[in-house]
Amino acid sequence: MRLGLALGYWGRGPGADHVTLAREAERLGYDSVWTAESWGSDAFTPLTWIAAQTSRIKLGTAVAQMAARSPTTTAMHALTLDHLSGGRMMLGLGLSGPQVVEGWYGRPFPKSPLTATREYVDVVRQVLRREAPVELDGRFHPLPYRGPDATGLGKPLKSITHPLRSTLPVLLGAEGPKNVAQTTRIADGWLPLYWSPTRPEAYGDAVGDLPDGFLVAPMAQVRVCDDVSEGLLPVKAMLGFYIGGMGHAARNFHADLMGRMGYEEQARRIQELFLSGRREEAVLAVPDAFADEISLVGPRERIAERLESWRKGPVTDLLALAPDPRTLRVLAELNS
Repeated sequence: MRLGLALGYWGRGPGADHVTLAREAERLGYDSVWTAESWGSDAFTPLTWIAAQTSRIKLGTAVAQMAARSPTTTAMHALTLDHLSGGRMMLGLGLSGPQVVEGWYGRPFPKSPLTATREYVDVVRQVLRREAPVELDGRFHPLPYRGPDATGLGKPLKSITHPLRSTLPVLLGAEGPKNVAQTTRIADGWLPLYWSPTRPEAYGDAVGDLPDGFLVAPMAQVRVCDDVSEGLLPVKAMLGFYIGGMGHAARNFHADLMGRMGYEEQARRIQELFLSGRREEAVLAVPDAFADEISLVGPRERIAERLESWRKGPVTDLLALAPDPRTLRVLAELNS
């Protein structure tokens, strides 16, 4: 099992220690470093900054949101960074949800998310292969554009720039069983959310029959500390926000996933508290047991014991949300 460093997205401003952590992860032998985006900082620019100050570590987006860019634009970002980094780019994509897609990007959330994702990946692959001008008779991403307001002058185009690698890895963030199953067919890897080594069935049957070489790269908060309950508070804060606020009360994919993992009643309670403005109560309502099974928190010995269950399953890459160099070092030592 390889290790990656997950830096997420910025809060109020740039993460002052992100480059320091990325360089330390590279020194410790971590395989990859990942950045993200929500509705603030983007995923590609910080990754480019990190690329310029590292030399070996792979660079991934976990995740770049599809609604933020057309698929050809995303492919342009990926092939550009792949060239600049000497072939270190890994493209992680996610559809996001209606709240973000419609509320932030001003685009309709696709009525058929599976089809929209499949078309998006198809276009990205065509750009990277550069075998012919890009064309797609698609429902969501037609190329050339053929809408009612089209001029009719659009023509299929092939990238001027030759991609460094036609096989640049594409990974997808997927939560529902159908989405996960499609991911195993069209992508090179999967970025699970809330991975629990004891509940792979929550993601559907496809998890038990993965293609050879397929990447499974979940993120997990990792923290070396003496007090487990205290160490779980950042995990619970994250869960409270995602379960309670990252989506509408009637359509929240994160809450649905928590429900499939055996915590449906608790997920709805977190939503109720968060959406009524009682955010601190929402965080405290996150069960310690749930926060604990999707993270690696506690003394070194406890993390070492729990890490074994992560190694035994399908996980190929553990992407650690690790807050400090000590935690990075301990995890590297335990995984060696």
